[in-house]
Amino acid sequence: MAGPAASNVEALWSRSLFRPVRDRNTFEVAVERLAQGIRLGVLPYGARLPPERELAERFEVSRVTLREAIKALREAGFVESRRGRGGGTFVVWAGARRGGADAAAMARGMGDRLLDALDFRRVVEPGAAALAATRELADSDRDYLCACLAAAEAPPGDHHSADSGRRLADSRLHLAIAGLAGSESLARAVADVQLRLDELLRAIPVLRHNIAHSDRQHAAIVDAVLGGDPVGARTAMEEHVDGTAALLRGFLS
Repeated sequence: MAGPAASNVEALWSRSLFRPVRDRNTFEVAVERLAQGIRLGVLPYGARLPPERELAERFEVSRVTLREAIKALREAGFVESRRGRGGGTFVVWAGARRGGADAAAMARGMGDRLLDALDFRRVVEPGAAALAATRELADSDRDYLCACLAAAEAPPGDHHSADSGRRLADSRLHLAIAGLAGSESLARAVADVQLRLDELLRAIPVLRHNIAHSDRQHAAIVDAVLGGDPVGARTAMEEHVDGTAALLRGFLS
């Protein structure tokens, strides 16, 4: 998988994303796993998917099923296939278009599920950050986390592509922190809540002051994780997710 420096975090996400499909709906689940990985930035723009044969073996599905899943993603604009030397299947999805849907309408459609998602996030993500801070991190893990932080802090632009890139980088940072906790179940829980809130976070206005505040909060979380401070990591993450929840409630109520 393409991305910042290789680390144990990538190995965890690889195991989670490409684990065997234990479901009769093999086609649908294969599409879901790959699409979620792309939407969350685990498979970032420009990344090449593993070869078809390898993916089929890792999902434990037939190559015909895997081929149909990739075809569906290609038709949906998530990937493209290139022939010739250096060819393969590459991620071309760079984020949903901002403004394509009304955020308040989406929130109303979610109903009580929105508040449930916000409550779930406030429990899961601070817990993941605290647990990550208790782990003995390899140098590659520390480098990976720092690279994810740097990507999330990249100066924003005035266009959709820059804002979409920032959102993906933000998601990757949160996933990296969860990955450092070392629990696949916890990592998948963080991925689930990120997916549930992703469209709403893309739909609300981009506030430069909030971005600067968010950058400071991200840095505090990372400092606490790298410094082995679980209380500080939990507190900083709680403050961060509370700020995001306040924005969502403010724009969507």
